[in-house]
Amino acid sequence: MTDDVRTLRGHVEGILDGMGEEAGREALVHEGRRMTVGEFRGLVHRMARALREEGAGRGDTVTLLSGNLPEIIAARYAAHLLGCRVNHLYDKLSAEVQAAIVEDVETRALVVDPRLAERAAEVTRIVPVKSVLVLGPAGTGTDLLELAAAQSAEPVPNRARPQDIASIRHTGGTTGHPKGICTTFEQLDTHHSVPAEDGYVPRQLVCTTIAHAAGHLADSTLRRGGVLVLLEDFDPAAVLAAVERERITDMFVLPPLLYELLDHPDAARTDTSSLRRVLYGGCKASPVRIADAVRRLGPVLSQFYGQSEAGGISRLTAADHDPARPDRLGSAGKVLDDVEVAVRDESGRDLPVGERGEICVRSDQVMQGYWNQPELTARVLRDGWLHTGDIGYLDDEGYLTVVDRIKDMIIVVGGHVYTSELEDVLNAHPAVRQSAVFGVPDADGMERVHAAIVTVPGAEVSEDGLRALVRERCGAMYEPHRVDVVPAMPLTDVGKPDKKALRRRAEEAERAGSAA
Repeated sequence: MTDDVRTLRGHVEGILDGMGEEAGREALVHEGRRMTVGEFRGLVHRMARALREEGAGRGDTVTLLSGNLPEIIAARYAAHLLGCRVNHLYDKLSAEVQAAIVEDVETRALVVDPRLAERAAEVTRIVPVKSVLVLGPAGTGTDLLELAAAQSAEPVPNRARPQDIASIRHTGGTTGHPKGICTTFEQLDTHHSVPAEDGYVPRQLVCTTIAHAAGHLADSTLRRGGVLVLLEDFDPAAVLAAVERERITDMFVLPPLLYELLDHPDAARTDTSSLRRVLYGGCKASPVRIADAVRRLGPVLSQFYGQSEAGGISRLTAADHDPARPDRLGSAGKVLDDVEVAVRDESGRDLPVGERGEICVRSDQVMQGYWNQPELTARVLRDGWLHTGDIGYLDDEGYLTVVDRIKDMIIVVGGHVYTSELEDVLNAHPAVRQSAVFGVPDADGMERVHAAIVTVPGAEVSEDGLRALVRERCGAMYEPHRVDVVPAMPLTDVGKPDKKALRRRAEEAERAGSAA
């Protein structure tokens, strides 16, 4: 049979089957609510029928706007059973950006967290959506839970086919055409973010958005018969309390969030002995702070390096986390078994061990391409290899180290900030002649967004006013930590803004401020 007619029993069925036969067993915990395997499995099938009655079907896009609710995970699975594409919006982006993405992916149905009903109304005023379905009573749209309650909980046959697009995940997109990363159902079915281990049933604490990496890890946990404990956002005190109260075994955090946990006054008196795996990634980690984490938490840390476009690339295992080896802690670990990595120069020539170049990746998890952007896809995917835009090198033991990025994106808690997009917003201000945006690491190594501007002669503009403009246009994630007015923009020899010079000045100013 060809993929055109072959259906797929995999992703969702594998998860629901993996949850086990014990219908009364706890599966998801959220703000005191405890949902059983039977309740969750039934909800998925009821929602699938309700979505189908609302007209959603194979090849349609269902967009999610929600916090970390059990019901939004069920809605994603329900949409996938019908063969729908799913796009999960980051909730910290502005309404304008969210609306641009909703329109770009050709949204058929928008599924909304009732706490975000007002935002959904803003988005749909900008871009009308045929079906707005709310996870509870709200004035914005139809109550999806009420519709689902009237449906049968009997299993719904999977309508997806292996090569259908299952998910479209966006990076950037505050101006111009958003970049949507396309993944197929077959790729979801074969995706394993964390290798399974025998001997324990995972209890995963979800404390970052399930719209990103935590969502993949949640799928893995449920598929292994584990339990998800869902927090709405990262708060170190709440995370520590949940680890102790719920006997958490697994957790994913960005490095700066891990540092917040270590530095919190509750850390010393919290029982973290249940932890088996603390996975971290998403941005460069400080070897000193990671060594401190190993000493505090034990041999439970594991680093995962990947990209939305590439899937997983490499892993630094718990065994590699030796506090006496800061060089090893500074690496991204060894390349995964089912992944090929080549380090190449600008001409595409493979570089020898130890030489720095662009990290290029080939694997079954590499994206199918960018949604409706064939030219951009062709630039990034060449001869079967994904060009990541990251600069790094392989050592003689096979460990991969990421040292820089070709792209100008700044990685912050909650997502990515693209400097050119923020510059466009700043340059649109009538008092701004030119701007340059760049990241400056703070004391913990987490990048903060900095901007340097040249103003129109005689014009006045306040830093608070520019921050407010950015919040309005792009959302809080893009808000600059600092905006400096410079008399002239320093330029490189070829006439580009010299961001290295600007970054050095900003770092010196940060150090001077800390010393004071």
